[in-house]
Amino acid sequence: MKPLVLAFALFAVTAAAAPAPEVVHEGPVTVTRIREPKKELRMEVHVPAARESVWAAFTTTAGLDSWLWSDCSVDLRKGGGWLVHFTSTSIGGGTIEKLKPGREITIHAMAPEQFPTVRSVGTTALFQFEAEGDSSTLVRLVQTGWKHGEEWDKAFDYLAKGNAQLLGQLRYRFKVGPIDWTASAKQ
Repeated sequence: MKPLVLAFALFAVTAAAAPAPEVVHEGPVTVTRIREPKKELRMEVHVPAARESVWAAFTTTAGLDSWLWSDCSVDLRKGGGWLVHFTSTSIGGGTIEKLKPGREITIHAMAPEQFPTVRSVGTTALFQFEAEGDSSTLVRLVQTGWKHGEEWDKAFDYLAKGNAQLLGQLRYRFKVGPIDWTASAKQ
């Protein structure tokens, strides 16, 4: 067999061996789970608002407080925090690694406390904001940096649902209105 034909045959066998990505819909969010050759979560949601408005809701403290949780903080710079303070001891989010104002934010993300190894190592969450005309924005999340092992697998599946819920809440904020956390706390 000639080298070029052999290389093509090896590529075809390798490509065929990788399982197909799993694509599901969690409400309005499309979730793609890629397990091999490298784990990756990809999510997309269409938000009914201009990109500038969605960006502000995602990258300011007041914006996050309007849809994510009642106590958030954003220090919008490389090395700054993008944090959700669930309680005084339970914090989510991460550290901002890169910014393309109005278009992309990359966060070194912490996993929830029930995944201590994944939390200490972290993953990379790239959020992209793409205008779809004047009144709609495609928000895309690509989460990489996943390792192998039981805890990593559980965190991967947990965050496939959790981050889909996060993006669904962002859409809800613009479709229905800001979340009134004081009313939610009384229920």
